Amino acid sequence: MLRPLALPDMGAAARVHRAAFDRAMPWLTGLHTPDEDHWFYRERILPTCRVWGRFDGDELSGIIAFRDGWIEQLYVLPAFHGRGIGTELLDIAKGASERLELWTFQRNAPARRFYEARGFRMVEATDGARNEEREPDARYAWRRA
Repeated sequence: MLRPLALPDMGAAARVHRAAFDRAMPWLTGLHTPDEDHWFYRERILPTCRVWGRFDGDELSGIIAFRDGWIEQLYVLPAFHGRGIGTELLDIAKGASERLELWTFQRNAPARRFYEARGFRMVEATDGARNEEREPDARYAWRRA
């Protein structure tokens, strides 16, 4: 089931983010505490983004947060990878937008392949000096045909 997320869901959203992030980028594990993650979703993401979740039964298995042509967050629990959940969530943002952009880390090859297979193209690569992690990143863009 797909549905918009609300304040009571932000703890679960933060846990999905952390589990997926740490699996995809183990060299960055421990960057934030669970309390910091929850604060970030409650105070920064929810007030500025449309946040949707994919539920399998009662379990939140994936999230997307997007706003004004940007995807801020897209994470799927590792146990649910390969089931089309990321595509379902991405399609919500695509359906609400004429164009979308996002950042991902250059070393996150699975994420880059995922976005490229769904019509995004890389438009910028940086050395990471402007991001919190100091990790080289790539900006991707998509436009409705």
